[in-house]
Amino acid sequence: MDIINEAIQVFTDAGIGDAVRVTLVMAVCSVTISSFLGISLGLLLEQYNFPGKRVLIRVNHTLLGIPPVVVGLLVYLLLMRNGPLGMLSLLFTIKGMILAQIIIITPIITSMVYSYAVNTAPAVRAFAVTMGASKRQTKILIVKEMKNEIYFAIVTGFGRAISEVGSVMLVGGNIEDRTRTMTTAISMLKSQGIYTEGVTLGVLLLVFAFILQWAAESFQKRELENENY
Repeated sequence: MDIINEAIQVFTDAGIGDAVRVTLVMAVCSVTISSFLGISLGLLLEQYNFPGKRVLIRVNHTLLGIPPVVVGLLVYLLLMRNGPLGMLSLLFTIKGMILAQIIIITPIITSMVYSYAVNTAPAVRAFAVTMGASKRQTKILIVKEMKNEIYFAIVTGFGRAISEVGSVMLVGGNIEDRTRTMTTAISMLKSQGIYTEGVTLGVLLLVFAFILQWAAESFQKRELENENY
């Protein structure tokens, strides 16, 4: 009962509530922007050939493995008072954290969409030509055929966003009620030896991950049922 009461206290605590709010706001905003950029770039990379395309793809693949803390440091240097973007006053704000997340997530979604498009788009494009579809109709058809894969790319990006620690710690500063996320809160609680609250937040993150996975599987199952009909 004591553990349950402590867990309830955590969820009713204003600081923890703000950490959850900041995490969701940051994740939703960064994934929305990254999805628009990543999907567009992935489809464009598949469709067009241009000088430097291979280099651009390799750069994107390199960014997939860049340590988030390095991204956080680079964004910090950009946003610090004497940095190139210091006049925007985005350091230690949710907007600054969103910027760091966009840099991390966009290459992930771009790479996934590009890989899916390489395997799917040529056949769809050939079919559309035989049916006399316009370029706009062809693009819409490609997106429809790839909607499951695009959805999983977005879910992957969201999962990365809510689990990030290094970059948001550097750019956001882990300020209570302002930029403290669930992951940075867990890191802080662990360093303070406050394990019950940290474990509770960890369980909540697992619940979010479970909901994402369940939603992805439900979406895929529904699409398969529709195809069977």
